[in-house]
Amino acid sequence: MTTIHLELPTSAVAALRATPSEFAERMRKAAAVHWYERGLVSQERAAEIAGLDRTDFLLLLAQEKVDVFHVDRDELLREIDNG
Repeated sequence: MTTIHLELPTSAVAALRATPSEFAERMRKAAAVHWYERGLVSQERAAEIAGLDRTDFLLLLAQEKVDVFHVDRDELLREIDNG
């Protein structure tokens, strides 16, 4: 596992009323959701980044109101035509 050292203002951690370890956990989850939402990582990889199993990551996506499936308009039209 890779360890990354970040220096953040104390006020950043205090703003979330979190301990440094709680803040780090929230950052991991936020990064995983952000990267998944933008299509940069798969669900499996995002769950790993977040430190969750895939089911819990899906629950996190629901909690954050992030679409679980990425389907664009053209894909949807092809599915309808093939159905």
